Amino acid sequence: MTPEQKLAALGLSLTELPKPIANYVSYKRAGDMLYLSGQGPRRPDGSWPTGKVGADVTVKEAYEHAKLVALGLLAAMQQAAGDLSKIEVVKVLGMVNGTPEFGEHPAVINGCSDLLVAVLGDNGRHARSAVGMGSLPHNMTVEIEAVCRILP
Repeated sequence: MTPEQKLAALGLSLTELPKPIANYVSYKRAGDMLYLSGQGPRRPDGSWPTGKVGADVTVKEAYEHAKLVALGLLAAMQQAAGDLSKIEVVKVLGMVNGTPEFGEHPAVINGCSDLLVAVLGDNGRHARSAVGMGSLPHNMTVEIEAVCRILP
């Protein structure tokens, strides 16, 4: 199955690549490396889930938000490479807008990691950091960036 077929089998489709909200580009290709700017969890209507994980938002809800981010990252990968089967995810940095005492950052970012592996298979397996932040732009719950390799 192709990555696109796997997405369809999961009942998912790629979102439109979000437009940058400041002075940067959505991705930058350098040789066979692809650097994806951080994205938040965009809903189909373009809004972001907001709030602090551990207070306003549960881990389960934030996990789903991280899956939304994965769809946006996959859209950037597809636009950059033309075909998701040419993508290998190398590194993911997941940032969680959590309360000071929140400590389940990896469980939240698993939403993104799990979807990347479900869609890309072994090419979706990656090194990763999952960290807490005091705040994120627009008070969104998660922001995730990625580094990928475009395969020949």
